Amino acid sequence: MGIPAEWNGAAHDVIVRYASLDDLDALAPLFDAYRVFYKQPSDPVLARAFLAERLGLRESVLLLAERDGSACGFIQLYPYFSSIAATRTWSLMDLYVAETARGGGVARLLMAKAAEHARATGASHLELSTAHSNSRAQALYESLGYTLDTVYRYYSLAL
Repeated sequence: MGIPAEWNGAAHDVIVRYASLDDLDALAPLFDAYRVFYKQPSDPVLARAFLAERLGLRESVLLLAERDGSACGFIQLYPYFSSIAATRTWSLMDLYVAETARGGGVARLLMAKAAEHARATGASHLELSTAHSNSRAQALYESLGYTLDTVYRYYSLAL
C-alpha cells in the first residue's frame, strides 16, 4: 500500500521506517509522552527500559516516523495468533504522534506502514484498541476501514 495522493502535500517529507535499539534516544521521549497521554506519570527511564527490552528481545515491532531527521511519531506492534482463524495477527498497541506533527498525515503514514508490515508477514488481521474517550483516534481508525468489534466483548484482569 503506497502513500495515498491526498497525504502527499503534508506528509511528503515524513519517512516511516523500522526502529532498532539505535533509535532509543529518539523513541523514549515519544513513548513517555504517549504514556502521559494515557494518564501515567512521566518516567523517561522506564520508557527507555521498556522499549529497550521489547526491541532487544524482539517481542515487538516499532515503526518510527521522522521529519527532517527528527522523530515525530511511532507505532508499536505485538504479534500473536488467532486460534479461531488459525492465522497470525498483529496487535497495534501504541500509536503516538508528537503534538507539533499532528494534522499532517503522520498517523496515517504510520498506520499504512503497520498494515503493510502485517500483510508482508502473512497476518489475517491488524487489531487495535483505544480509550472510549479518544474520539480523534476512533475517527482516524474508522476512516482507514477499521470496524468496531460487535461480536466479542474484551475483558482484562489486573494482576
